[in-house]
Amino acid sequence: MESILNWEYISLIPPLLTLLLVVLTRKVGISLGVGILTSAFVVAGADIMETLRMIWNSFAIIFVDGGAINTWNAFILIFLSLLGIMTAFINMSGGARAFTAWALTKVKSRKGANMATALLGIIVFIDDYFSALIVGQVAKPLTDKYNVSRAKLAYLIDTTASPISVIAPISSWGAGIMGLVAPLIAAAGMVAVTPFQAFVYMIPMNFYVLTAVAMMFIVILTRFDIGAMRKHESLAINDGQVVGDTREVPGETDEELPVHQQGSAKALIVPILGLAFTVIIAMFVTGAVTGGSMDIFSIFENTLVTHSLVIGGIVGLLLSLFYFFRYTHRDDDFGKTEIWLGVKTGFMAMFPAILVLTLAWMIGDLIGQLGTGELLGSMVESSNMPTGILLAVVFAVACLMALATGTSWGSFGILIPITGEIMISLDATDLLLPSIAAVLAGAVFGDHCSPISDSTILSSTGAGCNHIVHVMTQLPYAIGSAMIALAGYLVLGLTSSLPLALLTLLVLLIIVVVVSKVVYTPIVKKSAES
Repeated sequence: MESILNWEYISLIPPLLTLLLVVLTRKVGISLGVGILTSAFVVAGADIMETLRMIWNSFAIIFVDGGAINTWNAFILIFLSLLGIMTAFINMSGGARAFTAWALTKVKSRKGANMATALLGIIVFIDDYFSALIVGQVAKPLTDKYNVSRAKLAYLIDTTASPISVIAPISSWGAGIMGLVAPLIAAAGMVAVTPFQAFVYMIPMNFYVLTAVAMMFIVILTRFDIGAMRKHESLAINDGQVVGDTREVPGETDEELPVHQQGSAKALIVPILGLAFTVIIAMFVTGAVTGGSMDIFSIFENTLVTHSLVIGGIVGLLLSLFYFFRYTHRDDDFGKTEIWLGVKTGFMAMFPAILVLTLAWMIGDLIGQLGTGELLGSMVESSNMPTGILLAVVFAVACLMALATGTSWGSFGILIPITGEIMISLDATDLLLPSIAAVLAGAVFGDHCSPISDSTILSSTGAGCNHIVHVMTQLPYAIGSAMIALAGYLVLGLTSSLPLALLTLLVLLIIVVVVSKVVYTPIVKKSAES
């Protein structure tokens, strides 16, 4: 046993086993449980008691880290609970039903509902967690009305969460990335380039984000439904089954909740806008106080995202309660029992997401102790490959690292410094920023496909979609976009021409459109006779 555990690549087995089980069993809880057990077993050196201690520590660190409360994790779970309870009271107030009736006067088709969701996701770029949860709450009543599958909704939400945040300079992501890039451009002697300029320069070189977002609009405009997504869209269109797989669907409140008959669309719009504006204001305030500066980039670098989410969640809940009690006097059927029902139902709606997120954090901590990310990073660092293909290799390794570890930020933290050092040592400073852009792109792809990614879990939660259904239906689009991005990085590395690389992406996307029209006919609602 000891000789096996000393195998150089042993740290790759637990994450790969977890991914394999997710695909084979479609049961995320069991798969994550096996991943946690095998990861702890390897870290503990096959010692059973030490394995149990490692599992307990990985759970405890979610809430207490270094003797202090782990506010990041705790506040995300609190925010999910607040959001679930807020949603329950919005529904009980009649807000969701009234908002849907109002929205139907503005949006007239399934395509319009999908497009509105995508555009809203792009607008809400300030933070991926915030976007994933809020866009779902706003769009779900509308997409449900037009029989858009929850799998499609989750795909739209996820494609406009992390990908948009990672290319937005004024976001919680942008400031952090600039902080990682700053020492590298200084070490490379690029004194004329500021971190902000470097970030902006990298935006058109984030080929996965550009391709994934373009692919999303192709899907919306041409109804390019492939793989498992086609099955779920067919169920939604022909049978009205928007949820499809009802096992462990997060964010779903009990359909039997009593609803005020005199509700208004304001009961949905005001709480969500109150939550959104409060979060944005809190992010600015916490960033300014923590960073001690009013500089916009300092603010976003130091902002306390999860604190802001909780503050916004409290405001949103209070506003939803205001409308609930405002309409209660008109309906004698509402009393203390209904209030407790709303609280209980709202929390239980979010419990699947809370459970999966907790398990994902546990395995993430153990995989970090395994050193899986460092192993993949060292493979890039020690390789002696031609400079021309290095961008494509860096992109591929970032994909694998984020897929295995479930964290794009962990991949950033490990690979960006390593990649920067490689380029500087090769005296290839012209490839420094393109290689960092490749890391960012690959990490977002891996984050998209990983069932243990927190942003993917929250996208499933926001859409009210079974988590594994979301992962499996998004996978073909993500892989397709990644393959096109890989071709772009090969062209960029071999030619050093950004316009030619972007032209490559465009040509390949056009081919996708043409092929989709020839091979995949849009799903059409079956006639009653058939």
